[in-house]
Amino acid sequence: MGELTVQNLADKTLNVAPGQTVLAALQAAGVGWMHACGGKGRCTSCRMIIKAGEENLAPLTAPEIRFRENGRLKPNARLTCQTQITGPVTCRVPEQTKLPHLSYSD
Repeated sequence: MGELTVQNLADKTLNVAPGQTVLAALQAAGVGWMHACGGKGRCTSCRMIIKAGEENLAPLTAPEIRFRENGRLKPNARLTCQTQITGPVTCRVPEQTKLPHLSYSD
């Protein structure tokens, strides 16, 4: 089981089950997160910035590799709709994809 902490969202921490994407875990916990394409890996709106625990991330998926190659996904970013985790991971919501109805810290 993985554990995800979102630093700038009230230090929200949630469990991510094996085989579950980060986005699915966020949705199951009722945490609002931008995902314009519906979580299908067709955009980068659901990205998260990895701050710690990169070693606990599953390998990049084909959509993530494609977005990295065309410069739309930075090395420290992953797509929540594609990423599975196996241990503790700390991330942040990027400024560009913050939802207007939620309160974020710096």
